[in-house]
Amino acid sequence: MSDLLFGLDTFGDVPQDDAGRLVSHAAAIRQVVDEAVLADQLGVDVIALGEHHRPEYSVSTPETVLAGIATRTSRIRLASGVTVLSSDDPVRVFQRFATVDALSNGRAEVILGRGSFTESFPLFGYDLRDYDTLFEEKIDLFVKLLDEKPVTWNGTLRAPLENADVFPKTESGRLDTWVGVGGSPQSVVRTAQYGLPLMLAIIGGAPERFAPYIDLYRRAAEQLGTTAHPVGMHSPGFIADTDEEAKEIYWPHYRIMRDRIGKLRGWPPIRRQEFDSEVENGSLYIGSPETVARRMARAIRSLGVGRFDLIYSAGAQPASARMRAVELYGSKVIPMVRDLLA
Repeated sequence: MSDLLFGLDTFGDVPQDDAGRLVSHAAAIRQVVDEAVLADQLGVDVIALGEHHRPEYSVSTPETVLAGIATRTSRIRLASGVTVLSSDDPVRVFQRFATVDALSNGRAEVILGRGSFTESFPLFGYDLRDYDTLFEEKIDLFVKLLDEKPVTWNGTLRAPLENADVFPKTESGRLDTWVGVGGSPQSVVRTAQYGLPLMLAIIGGAPERFAPYIDLYRRAAEQLGTTAHPVGMHSPGFIADTDEEAKEIYWPHYRIMRDRIGKLRGWPPIRRQEFDSEVENGSLYIGSPETVARRMARAIRSLGVGRFDLIYSAGAQPASARMRAVELYGSKVIPMVRDLLA
């Protein structure tokens, strides 16, 4: 399992300072850059930044922050997690990530998604009734752009392209591109159809229940004659020196965030009992380095994935505690998981 990759994911949640006050969006963005620099120094393989357009998150343009990280790091891969392609323009997305690729000497990758939040659609003038069509058409165009040759393309929701050449080109000739999927079989098959790597968002319940999606991806790729790449998974979690400390830092801020989102989606308020159950048996990887490493190793082994990204922020956890979580993930958790799987 030496080629197994480990990443960290964040949406740039606005943290608290040591006095318990929320920092500014600008300070939150600088905090993410500092965390990425530390992750790079500790040998973490990937930093992935998710796109959001809500007050509790600071990252609305992952590639801009990744460009800043590119100039202060030397080896960590720079990913989005995810880029909401449906409410963006595929040509501009390609250009921006090709630019990050240049600044980072070939370390950029884009994870495309439909978006589980919908704020970007009205913000950029898209109709939510076109939710499915927007993604289907735009991923079709984006995959053509990946060949880095002049593109002729027609769709119903974007102006056509006639022999359009797009710049800058990447030095490698191909931008690393994944598709992030939250649990739709159609999305899994579409990913296989285009021969792109699959990143599964496993944010609740036992990770094993996603095994049929991985099997579907591999079977679809075989039937369609495309390549089935090693599958990635990303899940939330938090690391502190002890299990108790990790839970007590994470829970109060997670509860506020989860209930705020739950209100929009018709979920009942989360109870502490549900949280503890998810930590013990589900997809919240929270605890000491030993606890988190054991649970990660179990999930990686049971699903046979090639990459695990930990979403290490959820709500306003203190900035200092987040830095400590990144430090423990890179210095202790990753080596422990590698040993457990060896």
